[in-house]
Amino acid sequence: MATINKHGDPESQKAKRVQQDKDIKDRLHHIRNKILVMSGKGGVGKSSVAAYLSVAMANRGYKVGLMDVDLHGPSIPHILGLQGDVRASESKGKMLPVSYMPHMDVISIETLMGGEKDSAIIWRGPLKGGVIKQFIADIDWKDLDYMIIDSPPGTGDEPLTVAQTIPDAKALIVTTPQEISLADVRKSINFCRQVNMEILGLVENMSGLICPHCGKKIDIFMTQGGQRTAQKEKLRLLATLPFEPEIVREGDMGIVSLLDNKELPMTRAFDDMVDKIVRLTNTEGSQDASKEKKTA
Repeated sequence: MATINKHGDPESQKAKRVQQDKDIKDRLHHIRNKILVMSGKGGVGKSSVAAYLSVAMANRGYKVGLMDVDLHGPSIPHILGLQGDVRASESKGKMLPVSYMPHMDVISIETLMGGEKDSAIIWRGPLKGGVIKQFIADIDWKDLDYMIIDSPPGTGDEPLTVAQTIPDAKALIVTTPQEISLADVRKSINFCRQVNMEILGLVENMSGLICPHCGKKIDIFMTQGGQRTAQKEKLRLLATLPFEPEIVREGDMGIVSLLDNKELPMTRAFDDMVDKIVRLTNTEGSQDASKEKKTA
């Protein structure tokens, strides 16, 4: 990957910009579906949804790339317990993403920082946009069924760069049921409409807690806020995911084995959401995925 200069962009000559645009266009041509996971505010579990969605897709046999474009607070490496850094590819001037599991590769700013993973990233908008473009142009992504992009909260430089660089990306917007989150998610909806980004649907996360003792649902926040917002905005509500304390524990430990436990209400709801996303993105034609389903 080309060296990132924190004090400017000395490689911004026209010829190099043209070559980067060509590389981006060529790379995106080999990625069938691009999904931007976004939220109006932090703390709604957006990165967990992006990580679990990527793992769930890979488990089904789809080829998945997970791109963490939260440059100031990357959490994907911690959620996954990701080990290793990018390394040189056989393709000239390209780097390989970090392999996490069969069918799934990951790129994050942390995978580029070596032993400086705890360093503060203090960059302005144009530089952040350049890094995101490098994540596409300079990374040797193989043919992918899905590129899942984890964006920082809000409607700032990172989601705008994704919208401008990947014009066929679709948005998956994560919220929680309480009004303060829903107010912010409406800003995300308006952002998508302003930049002409298709919205796959809303995901209401932390939608109640299932009591482990009596099995009854406890509404931690308000109820059905995501449903009302989806109806009002004429959008799909793809899932209402119950709060699962085990996700917090797994995230701290860097494991994502929760999806293996099919008895959990959260896992069942998540699997149903993945089914809907697969149908909506029409990726059933993927050769590898079709083979996987036939042998399942």
